[in-house]
Amino acid sequence: MKKQHYIIIALSVLACVGLYVGGRTIPLKSNSAHSADDGHDHAPEKIDFKKNILAEAYAKLKPEQVQRLNNLEESVAKTDDKDQQIHVFHQLARFWKDSGQLFEPYAYYTSEAAKLENSEKSLTFAARLFLNRLMATGEPTMQNWLASNAKVLLEKSLKINPANDSSKIGLGACYIFGNLSNNPMEGILPIREVVKKDPGNVYGQMVLGLGGKKSGQYDKAIERFQAVLKVDPTNVEAVFHIAESFDLKGDKANAIVYYEKAKQLVNIPEAKAELTKRIEELKK
Repeated sequence: MKKQHYIIIALSVLACVGLYVGGRTIPLKSNSAHSADDGHDHAPEKIDFKKNILAEAYAKLKPEQVQRLNNLEESVAKTDDKDQQIHVFHQLARFWKDSGQLFEPYAYYTSEAAKLENSEKSLTFAARLFLNRLMATGEPTMQNWLASNAKVLLEKSLKINPANDSSKIGLGACYIFGNLSNNPMEGILPIREVVKKDPGNVYGQMVLGLGGKKSGQYDKAIERFQAVLKVDPTNVEAVFHIAESFDLKGDKANAIVYYEKAKQLVNIPEAKAELTKRIEELKK
């Protein structure tokens, strides 16, 4: 089965469980001589928000919009009033969410406001924006940028509330999926501690399952996704990932069983069609 086929199904299914948050993305240009699918691990290039993301975003705007945004940016630089800076960052975030309809600047300015507000609620909200997009992104450079931003926010949140298990899991996910470290255990161990204490933690089990799937440990991944289904039997994301894990390890019979279950749970016609197509391919 071609990798692109998996991606089509994954995007269809993940869309119905809300992993996509807020607007279009900016397709960043890469200077790398290697693609993400060349079979080798490469250190991701670093994204500079203003040089890469903001410059490309501004190129899509009308001159009067650019002038308005420049004025807002300058007003932040000219004041030491934290409340005023927060207000302006929220204005910038709203522009990119509503008028600009681009995710990255929306998330960035939301996070800048959250850092100044420094409340657990605002920090975790902003971190979740980056994390949700991280889990739905396959491009290493963007994964690194998303994870790096989420990591800063979650570390600040954990200083406020060290007992927040969701923040611990989110921070672990940054390491597992964000190319932040060559040692995946740096992200896995804190999440394992959470699920050992609370085996019914769906978020933790799901992240560990996705980490196992990413590393090719399909049996371990299936075990984690099954733990999710014990708590939430209709979790379509877990069902789909079990199906795909069986598929990837060559267990056609079980893959069909779970693709069929996924097909019963999704309401998107395109997703049903892709799942039906894969089931028929496995039956041949």
